[in-house]
Amino acid sequence: MKNKFLDTGVSGFSPVRKILVAVRGIYFAVVLDFSVAYKIVLSSILMAGFFYYRQWLDFSIVLLATGLVIIAEIFNTAIEALCDFVESDENEKIGLIKDVSAGAVGISIFIWLIVIAIEVYRAFELLS
Repeated sequence: MKNKFLDTGVSGFSPVRKILVAVRGIYFAVVLDFSVAYKIVLSSILMAGFFYYRQWLDFSIVLLATGLVIIAEIFNTAIEALCDFVESDENEKIGLIKDVSAGAVGISIFIWLIVIAIEVYRAFELLS
């Protein structure tokens, strides 16, 4: 794919190639990053229950919160990898960049945990 800003790459648009690249990135995130994998597993179990009981709003809220935390995790992983690629030695500025990136993930995990806790409570209420 040609990058119009950097004038690099090969001309031509290939939506199939873009989809394959995205799927490969998601695969690597799930397989190589435990923090992504356990969130997907935990959320999937909860969503399966809501899907079974046709609790569509609860299903959607968990799906949205999980999607956002996984997006934050993937961006954090990409930023950390890029920082390590640019500067392999200890660097205070790179450390600050990584800390800010981790802070964004921390906020998204906190919100995800609140959503999961509320939805687990509601699920137990539903089963009672």
